[in-house]
Amino acid sequence: MLQELPESDLRRLRETLLEAVADCEAPGGPINRAAILERLLGAELCRKFGIYRLPSAFKLSVVMPVYNEIRTLPKVIERLRATHLPLEIVIIDDGSRDGSREYLAELRERAEENADLKIVFHERNQGKGGAVKTGLLASSGDVVVIQDADLEYDPSDFWPLLQPIVEGQADVVYGSRFSHIDGPVHHYWHRWGNQFITRLTNWKSGWALTDVETCYKMIRRELAQKIAPTLVERGFGIEIELTFRLARQPGVRFFERPVSYVGRSWAEGKKIGVKDGLWALWCILRY
Repeated sequence: MLQELPESDLRRLRETLLEAVADCEAPGGPINRAAILERLLGAELCRKFGIYRLPSAFKLSVVMPVYNEIRTLPKVIERLRATHLPLEIVIIDDGSRDGSREYLAELRERAEENADLKIVFHERNQGKGGAVKTGLLASSGDVVVIQDADLEYDPSDFWPLLQPIVEGQADVVYGSRFSHIDGPVHHYWHRWGNQFITRLTNWKSGWALTDVETCYKMIRRELAQKIAPTLVERGFGIEIELTFRLARQPGVRFFERPVSYVGRSWAEGKKIGVKDGLWALWCILRY
């Protein structure tokens, strides 16, 4: 029955259960919410809800490239912190000129209240690929995930994406926007182009992914840092290059889970365009 529920309903149910025990305390302070729910519902049912215990001292590194995103950047940081995951938020300002850089510099100065932030400044714009490479190399968590600085993706999806890695089933997890869709209808040409590129990538890589261009790529940190020095793509071609370089690692295990997605228009600041789609085709041939 749970398998028949849309991912959005499962997410709301998971969040409701976690909030219901949020104020529970033990004599020594707050106790693990997952542990409480496991006692009430059983470990197997909790696992189906995406509720599970994290390893001791676990940390998730969130690599966030930023280029002129002052309108959404504060809200994204707020959403990341609202996941209640142990995070290291690695923000790479890629030569912003809209106030993002000054905002981040102010956050870095307030180090005590922003201990979860690691902020790096590029002196000149290096593109998303260059920023991702910098972020991967600067990460120190057990697992890394890429997060755009807009509001298209919801960090609450980190919990279900992380589960297969924590449970030892996967080394790489992609969040798919096109698997079991339950959300806004997207522009036909954007989705068609995405799926065309995904099919070509699958044909060459041998993996049956449904969304190779997704932002949400979650990777074991040692694996990410093994390939990071070899990355050369500066722009959005990084999505294709990352996939191929990961797919060629011996024994790598891919997993895919649906995520929510609210796409913004080009008028709202969307940066990827037709030229990026054509470059992606070149990257498929190149890698």
